[in-house]
Amino acid sequence: MPKYYFISDIHLGTDAVPNKRAHERKFVEWLEMAQKDAAEIFLVGDIFDFWFEYKNAVPKGFNRVFGKLCEITDKGIPVHFFIGNHDLWTFGYLEQETGLTVHYQPLTTTLNGKKIFIAHGDGLNDGDKTFSLLRAIFHNRFLQRCFSAIHPSTGLLLGQKWSNSNRKKHDAKHEEFKGENSEPLLLFAKKMCKEQDINYFIFGHRHILLNFQTSKESQVVILGDFITEFSYAVLDENGLRLKHF
Repeated sequence: MPKYYFISDIHLGTDAVPNKRAHERKFVEWLEMAQKDAAEIFLVGDIFDFWFEYKNAVPKGFNRVFGKLCEITDKGIPVHFFIGNHDLWTFGYLEQETGLTVHYQPLTTTLNGKKIFIAHGDGLNDGDKTFSLLRAIFHNRFLQRCFSAIHPSTGLLLGQKWSNSNRKKHDAKHEEFKGENSEPLLLFAKKMCKEQDINYFIFGHRHILLNFQTSKESQVVILGDFITEFSYAVLDENGLRLKHF
């Protein structure tokens, strides 16, 4: 039976890791592991801590990751990239240069006979009004064009500073499971199950590890992160399981 890999919240380039190059190499090692038997690989958002594509400029670095992604897609293994709240500003470069399939919206698909809903998770049942407002601003096409008018040397620097500042605030809060009746993505999944049958929900975003059985036929998985947990999920003949790398 085919094997599928899911990973999220790597935040390449973040100041939250002591050695950015070692962090990138570890992710490349994970990709090397996954490509050995993967039917498809799903990168479920916030792969980069900050990503914005200008017409003729992109953030520097990540050459090892891009080389490995090209190698994988050149072999015919599909790699799916879901935009997160840190790396939503991709406008064609990743598809053209690395062969990734970029998803700007959640995806409902069938793998190994199971119906699966995949999304980074931001914007789904968010209760934080400030975050919701920022998300609306960041997704606004007009404002994206305004930002692209800033010279790349300044714009990319500002974006990276904002992203790292946001990361420090996030780490200070120390994300924890809020409980069955309060966890936003779990509540979203339960509501969606009333409208259609979904076997597996796969989310990132929250930086927590969660494998929750909402019913006999439905399971919610939150993937953790690749900063402290170094976690991911695998779907194969044994079902969907969380693992550590």
